[in-house]
Amino acid sequence: MNPGLRFDFIVNKEDNTVNVKREFAGDLELVWEAWTNPEILDQWWAPKPYKTRTKSMDFREGGTWLYEMYNTADASQKETHWCKNDYVKIDKHVMFSGLDAFCDEHGNTNKEMPRTLWTTAFSGTGDRTLVSIVARYESLEDLEKIIALGFREGFTMALENLDQYIEAGFKLRKLNKTDNRERVSMYVNFQGETEKAFNFYKSVFRSEFTNGIKRFGDLPADENHPTVADSLKHMVLHVELPLIGGHVLMGTDAPKEMGFTLSQGNNMHIQLEPSSREEAKRLFDELSADGKIDMPMQDMFWGAYYGGFTDKFGINWMINYQEK
Repeated sequence: MNPGLRFDFIVNKEDNTVNVKREFAGDLELVWEAWTNPEILDQWWAPKPYKTRTKSMDFREGGTWLYEMYNTADASQKETHWCKNDYVKIDKHVMFSGLDAFCDEHGNTNKEMPRTLWTTAFSGTGDRTLVSIVARYESLEDLEKIIALGFREGFTMALENLDQYIEAGFKLRKLNKTDNRERVSMYVNFQGETEKAFNFYKSVFRSEFTNGIKRFGDLPADENHPTVADSLKHMVLHVELPLIGGHVLMGTDAPKEMGFTLSQGNNMHIQLEPSSREEAKRLFDELSADGKIDMPMQDMFWGAYYGGFTDKFGINWMINYQEK
């Protein structure tokens, strides 16, 4: 964790609460998205060596987030914990609350385990956002049981995962695009062969990588938390190669260890980077008509307005509007 970011963790046994204040190096909209978008939550919510996989999420008052936490350290153990959060109140960009519980894969509550009433409030100033959390329990016994299970250690690790996710997104976008000029590119994914493939393309097109190759091992880190597993550090996080006629080929590794499943056909996208938010929305709406939307247009952690879909003819597209 960046020592310049605030982190308070207080257990109050008089009112059976855990009170956390945690600052993040991102603006309010970005941090709110990280707490409410399942695509992003799956990347950071679980402490290592666990990962989160969302089964369903209905982010509205009365809706539910149903997800599993599974152990990535030993696949043979198949250790999985199912959880849910029943949303109670939502005030966009201000706060949300929900009643969390351990459950089964169908959302049936495990009544032997304590439930947590989470109230999470957001306050942003420029490029910093303070998240204030109150976790309330029905009894002191419930509170002490959760603390004994390692709540502080696990939650601290998860919040550090979010630090890493935010920092990586900012670093990557700042390195690879400094303006919002229109651009068309092709984005390709490989399971560990991105560098080999791009060195081949480089020899053919006789061009140079834009800002070199960025690897998973280059992700921001500090002495308190490693970035990724050592076995993945050499893999390619992002690379760009100019081809001909102003066309750019982009790529990244999508290893199975990080939850990716690639197949021929889903590993290539046409990426459009229009010059305005309005044009991005128009292109998305018209191209995706009668197709399959993978992600609606929304503001993403790397500072872009982004959406992805497969059109009615089976072609994969990504629309990515980046502010200057």
